Amino acid sequence: MTTRIGFIGVGVLGAHLAGSLRRAGFDLAVHDLDRDAARGLIGAGAAWADSPKEVAEDADVVITCLPSPAAVDAVMQGADGVLAGLRRGGAWIEMSTNDAARVKALAARAEAKGIACLEAPVTGGVHKAASAEITVLVGGDAAVHDTCLPVLRAMGEPVIHVGPLGSASTIKVITNMLAFVHLVAAGEALMLAKRGGIDLATAYAAIKASSGNSFVHETESQVILNGSYDIGFTLDLACKDLALAQGLGRAAGVPLPLAELVARTFERARARYGGDAWSPMVVKLLEDAVGRDLRAPGFPPTLVP
Repeated sequence: MTTRIGFIGVGVLGAHLAGSLRRAGFDLAVHDLDRDAARGLIGAGAAWADSPKEVAEDADVVITCLPSPAAVDAVMQGADGVLAGLRRGGAWIEMSTNDAARVKALAARAEAKGIACLEAPVTGGVHKAASAEITVLVGGDAAVHDTCLPVLRAMGEPVIHVGPLGSASTIKVITNMLAFVHLVAAGEALMLAKRGGIDLATAYAAIKASSGNSFVHETESQVILNGSYDIGFTLDLACKDLALAQGLGRAAGVPLPLAELVARTFERARARYGGDAWSPMVVKLLEDAVGRDLRAPGFPPTLVP
């Protein structure tokens, strides 16, 4: 495999995506603000780079997977940024959950330097990223998509080309908005079942087999019932993504009363439990209010590796 990849942002999600690329045989260099986060990747044969520019200088493709639009801006721009190092003919793949307008603005700067651009946020849960089974949503030129397809498929399946640049960021924010709505609803449903005297493991199975089922119930209800809350995604990230969804609504002139209510609920959870707490901790607000926890003794362990 001759494609050289630079990967910036090897946190909980990025480390799994980068690890899949390394297992697929790609020549990989990595960078993160926390070098310790890259220790496992370096042990698996990835090279370390001291800056975004250094990552880009030796890469054919640079991938960013970062916690916020501001972090992406910082990594891409400036004297030590990706755009200062990535040569003409290279490609940038943005895998963060980002704002479509900001992605397009950065892509315009990159394309002016002869750099091809794609956005490729992923969805389906960190546990699926670990096995390269996470869904990859792609926005950008079809020819660039086709060229980068082996790289994308090494990280996840299915790979869905949504449309032009900006479209994948938009649908990613929408899917996350839905997931957070489902999470709050799942917590309320489980609490109703508990207060109704129904065994929670039985309630979980009944909901899973019903018209009220969702992917979020199948996965995140498990980490609520076993008490870990660990889905590998924080309240800080949830609040950021819900703010992006509200911004989409304002820009499109679409009222989002349910999303706004859910966003306020997540903000309350972050204020109480801290931004680094796992996102299913939003359901603990209800547990604390009712004075009952949602535990099912012997329930399966967390899905997150």
